[in-house]
Amino acid sequence: MKNWQTALIGPDSSLREALEIIDATGFQLAVVVNEDRILLGTLSDGDIRRALLGGMGMNDRVSRAMHTVPTKVTPSETPSEVLSTMRRTGLHQLPIIDSERKVVGLALINDYLAAPQRENWVVIMAGGLGSRLQELTRDTPKPMLKVGSRPLLETIIRGYADQGFHRFYLAVNYKAQQIEAHFGDGHRFGVDIRYLREERRLGTAGALSLLPERPECPIIVSNADLLTKENFCHLIDQHTAAGAHATMAVRHYEMQVPFGVVNVHDGHIHSIDEKPVHRFTVSAGINVLSPEMLDLVPDGQFLDMPSLFEIALKNGLIAQAYQIGGYWLDVGSPPDFERANLDYAEVFVD
Repeated sequence: MKNWQTALIGPDSSLREALEIIDATGFQLAVVVNEDRILLGTLSDGDIRRALLGGMGMNDRVSRAMHTVPTKVTPSETPSEVLSTMRRTGLHQLPIIDSERKVVGLALINDYLAAPQRENWVVIMAGGLGSRLQELTRDTPKPMLKVGSRPLLETIIRGYADQGFHRFYLAVNYKAQQIEAHFGDGHRFGVDIRYLREERRLGTAGALSLLPERPECPIIVSNADLLTKENFCHLIDQHTAAGAHATMAVRHYEMQVPFGVVNVHDGHIHSIDEKPVHRFTVSAGINVLSPEMLDLVPDGQFLDMPSLFEIALKNGLIAQAYQIGGYWLDVGSPPDFERANLDYAEVFVD
């Protein structure tokens, strides 16, 4: 934001000076720094009022009334992460600090509530059976299972909407009526939701053949069982900057062998690896496809996303990987479902 420096004040300034700054800037917060602009604390008009009621005078120093362990954010945090912190703490103004605790900005809630609108469509594959979740999906489709206070799919859609995405296509099949009844046309969520109704299961890419028109810009195609705090705008921007036709979000996955692995050659033991860990790069279930990729999807036929990428490579198109580094969870099994509910209150805020 512009003119955030006007909210800075030194620790030896008076409460009167702090109140004048708060009144003049309209930020409702004074940020206390030293001569090197290192964050020392924060002071709100409420803090000043409580200090005065506690016996302090208007000429007392702000260092006596400030919060010495203030909530702050960093430049690397995404808008959704900053907004999440604000919602969790109830604070509408947060200092932005670098790795040396130097104040480099001031985050105001109004700057984060309205993300720039993105014209990229989001297609969410929500038609699967969810068979790995066993009894949980007998009467409820997996995307409608409650994680925290709301259905899993609602949290996913809200995450995209918070970043400015507004046009959604939901590919539905299994117990589709429950999904359509809950989301409708998306109006109450502030987005536009339309449906790709699979008469039979078409896989994680086949339902793209049901899109009523060709998109004008890259689209996101995601599974409906993923909880993540990824910056989707950055994902699309990276895709475009690379000139890629297809981008697959990937993440690292580790698997430990629970036994000692014996390396044998010609009957002789050469070495023993005790419970080795194998590391793989796996698909994260989120992809970006440029419009021309849809020409490779056959009408009404089953097709999964890895196969679509293979077809693209055979046709000489550019496919790249995008590393996801933040929170990510595939809610595909009962233990994952339990973990999602445990994580929800900390990672996702209503």
